[in-house]
Amino acid sequence: MASTTAPTLDAIEAAAARIAPVVRPTPLVRSDTLSRMVGRDVRLKAENLQRTGSFKIRGAYVKVSSLDPDRRAAGVVAASAGNHGQAVAWAAREVGVPAMVFVPEDAPMAKVEAARSYGARVEMTGERFEESLVAAKAYVEETGAVFVHPFEDEAVIAGQGTLGLELAEQLPDLETVVVPIGGGGLSSGVALALE
Repeated sequence: MASTTAPTLDAIEAAAARIAPVVRPTPLVRSDTLSRMVGRDVRLKAENLQRTGSFKIRGAYVKVSSLDPDRRAAGVVAASAGNHGQAVAWAAREVGVPAMVFVPEDAPMAKVEAARSYGARVEMTGERFEESLVAAKAYVEETGAVFVHPFEDEAVIAGQGTLGLELAEQLPDLETVVVPIGGGGLSSGVALALE
């Protein structure tokens, strides 16, 4: 179900406390090339060094670990082209929850195999992400599993927002933040945290 509200700063701070035992703080690395190009100091947040290789684990872990025991028993399901599926699979393994991940048929096999290695069942379905999303939602209807949306979920957004808190702590004189936008969960969370 899509989020209709935004997480508060308190929710993002609670998410940071929840993920602290399992998520690695990632370094800020100065980019000499970008700094020269724009004429100011540019730092890159190295989330590629995060567990599962992306920021996605922040939101996935917050969502999966915050489920009550009854909801956990039903398992979790995700639709993903790669990174979100890996993150949900990893989070589910850490929490002891069964996971099912639907991916498009052209998903990178390295990401598919990673999700499987974390213990998720993975089903390749459809040519596009949207078809995987439809299959995931049908699976939710059939099984009662909890759908972990990659970005339209308040808990996921709060988890992604922890990256903003980390940025502010690492670079207190932060002036400008540039965030890539896919679905908008990361940019929403970071903006809310830094606001």
